Amino acid sequence: MKVYFTGLDVNVSQLDRGLMNTFPIFDVEFKELNQFILSLVDDYKNGRIQSWDELDRKVKNFYTPRRMDIIDSKATGWKKMASYSDGITLTHVTCVFLGMFMLPEFQALIAEQQQLAKWIILFHDIDKIHIRGKKDSMHAFRSGVVAANVLPKIGFPVTEKYDGLIRSWSEFTASAFTTENGGFKPDNQKLPEILSGSEQLFGENTPACLIVKTALLHISLDVDKNYPTPSPLTKSETRQFISSSLFPLLRVMMLSDNEGWTLFEPKAREQQNKDALEAFERVYKIISK
Repeated sequence: MKVYFTGLDVNVSQLDRGLMNTFPIFDVEFKELNQFILSLVDDYKNGRIQSWDELDRKVKNFYTPRRMDIIDSKATGWKKMASYSDGITLTHVTCVFLGMFMLPEFQALIAEQQQLAKWIILFHDIDKIHIRGKKDSMHAFRSGVVAANVLPKIGFPVTEKYDGLIRSWSEFTASAFTTENGGFKPDNQKLPEILSGSEQLFGENTPACLIVKTALLHISLDVDKNYPTPSPLTKSETRQFISSSLFPLLRVMMLSDNEGWTLFEPKAREQQNKDALEAFERVYKIISK
């Protein structure tokens, strides 16, 4: 299977010419949503959105039943995700998009990586169950499973092993948890099988594989001291699981996730961004050895 994305030292002009032939383009598949996020960026930068409540109103006005049906027809699970707690996760994911578009780390990505980053944001919380006062520590694994099942239906290429593996891989990944204090958390001991399985489904370093892996791992690094990671990767696991291809996407994903909660809290936003960037500097040193 052709490898479409191999890392940071990729010829940008080659990617631009071949982009439409490798995987579905977010800006095409979700044109209205992409334009809406761009309008939010403009509103935010020009002071027309200054609070979570103002953003929430714009979000609810945009996501009409027709638009929700269109998005859910491709990103299956979108309406379910939005159904919890008066759509708080829907507003959060939209805010994550907004924050990501403004990140210098996102703007520095090459064209293909930017498209992948948008797909990752779309799917990262798609199977998150929001219950006020409780944390859904398994949503990253479940959302990765949703992505792995849905991406081929949108047009992402798969390997010849996909049909025979997807069901067992999905069941294994969704049940890869341990219990702690009456709750659940990801079982990192099962990550080697989960991540290698995603490569068997899509091919190593292919667009769908990178999207699924980033969704699976987007709460697996300790980057925010105020929100402890349920099952942080050890140094050995970090070195084993985070490749040079995955690193820039995971960094943008996790920086954007922080933005999704702190865009209207300048001090918290600055501190979280600083802490996350320092954490990823440590990660980079680990995977570069």
